[in-house]
Amino acid sequence: MKALIIDDERLARKELNSLLEDSKEIMVVGEAINADDAYEKILELNPDLLFLDIQMPGRTGFDLLEMLDSVPHVIFTTAYDEYALQAFDVNALDYLLKPIQKERLKESIEKLISKITESQPDSDENLEAFKLGVRDQVFVKDGERCWFVRLSEVRLFESEGNYIKVYFEGNRPMIHKSLNALDEKLDDRAFFRASRKHIINLNWIDKIEPWFNGGLMVQLKGGQNVEVSRRQAARFKEMMSL
Repeated sequence: MKALIIDDERLARKELNSLLEDSKEIMVVGEAINADDAYEKILELNPDLLFLDIQMPGRTGFDLLEMLDSVPHVIFTTAYDEYALQAFDVNALDYLLKPIQKERLKESIEKLISKITESQPDSDENLEAFKLGVRDQVFVKDGERCWFVRLSEVRLFESEGNYIKVYFEGNRPMIHKSLNALDEKLDDRAFFRASRKHIINLNWIDKIEPWFNGGLMVQLKGGQNVEVSRRQAARFKEMMSL
């Protein structure tokens, strides 16, 4: 598993690298000194795991996660325990306080391996690598609240002006992004542009009914009703039929 260490302190990077030398599961493929440096290296190296410091000069670790379309697994590493509550609010894999203890690091890696084993994808989930599919994880931040969300859990994206409301579980955070930009990044075998205001997760469809003017009304398992415009209805029927 390829890992990237992101920390502005050289000694902290060196120490973590040393602790990981005996790990058979983790291969450190690079280091980054800040969020901007990390962003470039993530695009270049495509790591599976980030060891991510939170408080860094310039952008924070949370800012970095907001910059990414798809987020790898994350283990936070920081000297400030005040961030612990926020880190776990985003469903981070783990949170390690500096100086990092070898046994504590081992526990984090074991937790990661267990999580990956439990979430092995089915063969029919092998979506295009250059598009965001149901296996991908995204970082959603709304004010002080943050989440790591697997796209398989998102049932609906709804446009509201310059923002998008993201529906997953009982949450509906708003992100500053256009629906058109998001639509270009999502795999259309998993997500469908129902109208100018909505993108739905096809796996969350519960019922489909005819609607006015040749359109359709789709009911999602989460309870939302989404109208498919007449323009999109023909394409939708074609996609959902044998």
